[in-house]
Amino acid sequence: MLVVRTSSPAETRALAAGLATLAGPGDLLVLTGDLGAGKTAFTQGFGRALGVEQPITSPTFALHRRYEGRLVLNHLDVYRLDELEEVADLALAELLEGDEVTLIEWGDNILPALPADYLRVCLCLGDNDDDRVIDLEAVGPRWAARWKDVLRQTNAWQGCGRAGGEPVATGVPFSGERPC
Repeated sequence: MLVVRTSSPAETRALAAGLATLAGPGDLLVLTGDLGAGKTAFTQGFGRALGVEQPITSPTFALHRRYEGRLVLNHLDVYRLDELEEVADLALAELLEGDEVTLIEWGDNILPALPADYLRVCLCLGDNDDDRVIDLEAVGPRWAARWKDVLRQTNAWQGCGRAGGEPVATGVPFSGERPC
């Protein structure tokens, strides 16, 4: 696991933009964490780096938005889903099999329906209003294989935790506890 810190929404977007340079077809990012901690801001930075030009907004009520860029970006928000069975209505399996990249806000709510190969991004509120503590974890081989690149792209925001360490790639869902 890697822990990084940002001190503004712009920094959170910049961090995400760096990670987007590593993204490839079929990638999945599971965004978790505190309400209002910047999951949509993260997606905005990620999308901009993929060349998405239209405004990226929260899909809380739409559940799914699709954006065109270097890669097609699927942005889902599953906060409002009450039952795991509702995931079938999203055609999630088809999204994850394509040549697109998918970011799922509140993805921890549907982990049993997801493949065990993703980058977990947990955004938590920090000490000050705009401070964020962001835990990154490679779950499965896809992001674990790129871990050195993840470390390089996030170097400016590293400041606690196991920066420089090996990825946690156990396939075990995140426990919800912050290491910092």
